[in-house]
Amino acid sequence: MWSFLSDLARDLHATYTVVVMDTDRTKPARQYRVRPRRLAYLWGGSLLAVGLVVAALLAFTPLRTFIPGYATEAMRQEARLNAMRAAALQDSLRMQRQYMERLQNLITGRVGPEGSDEAASPAPEPTPSPPRRSSDAPAPHSRNWADHRQPAVSMSSLPSGGPPSPSSAGSAGPAVLSGLSFPVRPPVENGFPTRGFDARTGHYAVDIAVSKGTLVRSIGAGYVIVSDWTQDGGYTVAVQHADGYLSVYKHNQRLLKQVGDHVRANEAVAVSGNTGEITTGPHLHFELWHHGLAQDPRSFVAGW
Repeated sequence: MWSFLSDLARDLHATYTVVVMDTDRTKPARQYRVRPRRLAYLWGGSLLAVGLVVAALLAFTPLRTFIPGYATEAMRQEARLNAMRAAALQDSLRMQRQYMERLQNLITGRVGPEGSDEAASPAPEPTPSPPRRSSDAPAPHSRNWADHRQPAVSMSSLPSGGPPSPSSAGSAGPAVLSGLSFPVRPPVENGFPTRGFDARTGHYAVDIAVSKGTLVRSIGAGYVIVSDWTQDGGYTVAVQHADGYLSVYKHNQRLLKQVGDHVRANEAVAVSGNTGEITTGPHLHFELWHHGLAQDPRSFVAGW
C-alpha cells in the first residue's frame, strides 16, 4: 500500500492507469485513470471542510465549554462573586468569634470595672509557678480555671425553689422569676453522660449522648439570652434563670426559641443534633453557671 501511494505522490501532475482485478480472476479486470493532483485537492478540501465545521461548533455552540482552560464570562463573574462571598464569610466568622469571646468573658466574670474585657488590657507579669508534681495533670485551659473547681458554690447557699419573697420582687412585680428547685430534671430524656465536668481542661459542661431529634428542655423558668449559631458549639441557646443561674445548650440541630422569649420549666428550647466544629457525634453539651462561675451539672440534675 505504501509503495503504491509513494508512486502516486512521485509526480502529482502525471496521469496513472490503475488496473483492479480479483486474485482468483473470476471477474474481468477494471481500469481507472488516476490523477494524484486531484486526489490531493480532494483530501485537502475534505480536511479543510472538517476543520471549518469543528471550529464553527466550538465557536457558536456550548461545546466550547468542554475545552480545558476555557471559561465563559458568566463563569468568571461567578468566580468573582464566590471570592467576594468567601471574604464576607471570613469577616462574619471573625466578628462572630469576637462576639463569643466577649460573651464568654461576661459569663466567666472576666470583665473589668469599666465593662472592658481583661483580654483588651495588658496581661500582668506572670508569676513563677511551683515545680510540677509527678501527677501528670493536664495544663489548665485558662488561668482562672481554679475559680470553677467544685464546689464552686456551697450547697447550703442553693435556693429552695419556693416562690420569691416580696422583698426580692422589688419594682418588677409579678414578672420576677421563681428560683430553680434542685435537683432539676435532665434537659433531655433517654440520654447518658459521656464526658464530665473538668475545669482544668476548660470543659465547663457535661456531654450527654442522645439521638438526633430529641427535644432539649430548659431546666427551669427563665429568659432566652442567646439563640444563634456558633462556630464551635453549632446551634446554641442559653437561658437566664433567677438567682444568677444560667444554663447553656449546644450542638443542637434546630433552635425553637429566640432571644427575649420567656420559657417555662421543662419547656422545649431546641432539638438535639450534631452541629458545630467541636463535636464527635450526636450529643448535648450542657453547661450550668452561677454568678459567673461554672458548676458541675451532675450535682444539680436528678439521675446524673
